Amino acid sequence: MKLSTRGRYAVMALADMAGQVAQGRDAAVPLAEISARQEISLAYLEQLFGALRRAGLVASRRGAQGGYCLTRAPEEIRIGDITRAVDEPVTVTRCGNRGGCLRRHARCMTHDLWAELGAHIYAFLDAATLADVVHGRFGDEAAQVNVEAVR
Repeated sequence: MKLSTRGRYAVMALADMAGQVAQGRDAAVPLAEISARQEISLAYLEQLFGALRRAGLVASRRGAQGGYCLTRAPEEIRIGDITRAVDEPVTVTRCGNRGGCLRRHARCMTHDLWAELGAHIYAFLDAATLADVVHGRFGDEAAQVNVEAVR
């Protein structure tokens, strides 16, 4: 299972914006700045930010001090909301969770296993916020704690 660049780049861009907020920046952030810092094509960011704006995650400001700003605090923006806003599918079943895994439209034996994994992925993305990313809550130490909790 792999997220496409749409989901990854959208999260990277909004995490960049959230980092600017954490540093005390109150102004809108131009996409050209995010593009340069994150090494993401400006044209691609423009496409993504159209979807993010329609989803209500960012707002645009025009003029000399123009750019984009987050519509909510980083603690209130879930990573799952970002990936869904840019139509990032997180399906791990062969049928895309439609239930017709085989040519005869029957569910395959492993369908429920992969569907459950997909549900866990969404739960993880919905539990994580931009603030978590900015504050490094997914580093080596955090990963070790999470691995030990599973054991």
